[in-house]
Amino acid sequence: MNCKADVDAAVADVDFDNHKYQMEFDTNQGTIMVELLPEYAPNHCSNMIGLARTGFYDDLIFHRIIEGFMIQGGCPDGTGMGGPGYNVDAEFNGLSHEPGVLSMARSSDPNSAGSQFFICLDKHPHLDGSYTAFGRTADDASLEVVRTIGSVATGAQDRPVEEVKINKVTVHQN
Repeated sequence: MNCKADVDAAVADVDFDNHKYQMEFDTNQGTIMVELLPEYAPNHCSNMIGLARTGFYDDLIFHRIIEGFMIQGGCPDGTGMGGPGYNVDAEFNGLSHEPGVLSMARSSDPNSAGSQFFICLDKHPHLDGSYTAFGRTADDASLEVVRTIGSVATGAQDRPVEEVKINKVTVHQN
């Protein structure tokens, strides 16, 4: 499946010069509001907005959770191996990987990001300049939900024992 054409159409009206964008993750553990930071990585912000607007993230799970490190979602297969059928080139920047920072997951190829993302649970400077950070939790309540998800019991391959589901992702334009 390659949903690039649908994603491109869904972001045709995105205007980072005149609007700010937030993404609302409605999960079975609570709501996470994320502020997108296009001044750091505009292509990653557009990509995530487009995926959300097409419903790509709806009904997916957080498939990988490492306590004290991060929560990861965005795999359509729920395995950590799936994506949208295309890649987004890296946009390494000066945004530090600290609690609540949104960043793109990737393989060993820096330009292999697609749909999988992670939200940091703690400060991880070893990721700075190697992974594209492009947003952060918008408020303390959202960071608390991220921390709640980050503390769930996990089993093999850091997979939650009980499903942590993203019900719906909504994009807000301010």
